[in-house]
Amino acid sequence: MSDSRKPSVLFVCVHNAGRSQMAAAFLTHLAGDRIAVRSAGSAPANTVNPAVVEAMAEVDIDIAAEIPKVLTTETVQASDVVITMGCGDACPVFPGKTYLDWKLDDPAGQGTAAVRPIRDDIRTRVQNLINELAPGDRA
Repeated sequence: MSDSRKPSVLFVCVHNAGRSQMAAAFLTHLAGDRIAVRSAGSAPANTVNPAVVEAMAEVDIDIAAEIPKVLTTETVQASDVVITMGCGDACPVFPGKTYLDWKLDDPAGQGTAAVRPIRDDIRTRVQNLINELAPGDRA
């Protein structure tokens, strides 16, 4: 990653309807335009999980209009950091990229109460990521 441009992060989970949507929303919310943010899934759902939408609304982040997106080779190539959400996705691997796997419970089929701790864990991980990618440039 060049110092002359902002870093880019891709969050990946199977359906792009829960964990990756929360992570992308937190990164966008906390980092603003300092970090380019993408999310995708290998088998995207039709909609974002309603319990995830509700849990994020509780922390004043509206993701109701988000739409799950398909994971493409181009999306991976355009990203500096690729973070999978502990779901065993087969993600294309390219030299020069940073790959991380965040082990997180799957919010699929869970109510809002079960999504809250996952949401809070993701927020902490995203804040740590911002501190690593943009040290001294805090949100």
